[in-house]
Amino acid sequence: MEIKGKIVGIKYKVLFSDELKSLSTPDFDINQTPTAFLISDGKINFAISKWVSPKRTRSYPYSRVYNTLDASKKITIIPIVKDEGEDGDRDFIQWDTISLMSLLDVFVVLAYYSSAEKTKNKISKQKFDNSFILEKLKEIGQYHSSALHWNLNELNTQLHNILDNVKSSYSKIQETTGVKLHNFDGIDNFKNKIGSDVSLFMQFSRDKAEQAQSREFVTTQPKENLGSLSKAKITITNFLGGQYFFTVDEVLIESNTVNLIESKHSIKSILPSRGDIKDGLLKMILYCNLTEVTVNSEKMNCKSVLKLTSLKIIGKVTSDATQEDIENFVSKNKLSVSNKKLLRLLFDEAKTNYFTVYIEQSR
Repeated sequence: MEIKGKIVGIKYKVLFSDELKSLSTPDFDINQTPTAFLISDGKINFAISKWVSPKRTRSYPYSRVYNTLDASKKITIIPIVKDEGEDGDRDFIQWDTISLMSLLDVFVVLAYYSSAEKTKNKISKQKFDNSFILEKLKEIGQYHSSALHWNLNELNTQLHNILDNVKSSYSKIQETTGVKLHNFDGIDNFKNKIGSDVSLFMQFSRDKAEQAQSREFVTTQPKENLGSLSKAKITITNFLGGQYFFTVDEVLIESNTVNLIESKHSIKSILPSRGDIKDGLLKMILYCNLTEVTVNSEKMNCKSVLKLTSLKIIGKVTSDATQEDIENFVSKNKLSVSNKKLLRLLFDEAKTNYFTVYIEQSR
């Protein structure tokens, strides 16, 4: 099943985000900050998040970005390359990550690691070049165009320089730690393939993403507990010409409506973690703003669904349920005060943004 859709703009009200810590000084060490935080220059609040890897499936980066979406100016810091050593992974940033951030009006700081420690045959505790990041944050503070304009300009004018910094820094890290890293030809190859033209970067990343999408399509992740409905590929095109290649966890077609279902499962807890839920909510932001949706080239209406399952849940409830049914569900499952608050915020966000939350016992 092939699902396609377009996004021409984002309209979404965030309610489920965490309260962010506010830092009082602009001269912080990014390596010592929370994963998402606020800082003010006296006139405007900046909300900053940081990734631990350019790969978006590691450590809930979407959840961190989600926590910043209410701020007037949003920045995310992403390592352009992360090499854990020859015995570990090496990941490169992808065009669709930057394009998605642009779509959400998030400024991207393309960063690199300048130090690390040895752990067995790999490197760990990698730290960003803090002075480089602080300089970029100052530039963004004085920047008066859109996040989209900044992100494209950084790609066009700075990407090659940062890749040179990556290569130089990892060369020093390899020397100081004694850990053999991946062949630096891979960085040169990445640099040469994307050239100086963003369209080449888009195509290079698109090929990689399509390959990953195909692998994920035949793989069930440990945290997914799916019912009888199957996965399906979805390709989203935005006004930038960027394409996002995702896999919808479950799909249900009713009459002329396709239900796009993002599933999050918990084994030990009655509800999935907040990180898991916010990761799902970022998908809801996309799905709620889809237009011109087709399924196998046939036009259809689209409904967005976030499904939360657990072995510990008794019965089921949806965000469209009556208050009486919600209270009965809360009572049967003996939800804690924190889980009741979580449920209320989540249902409010669903109703405000016109998607549905299903909560039920896993099969």
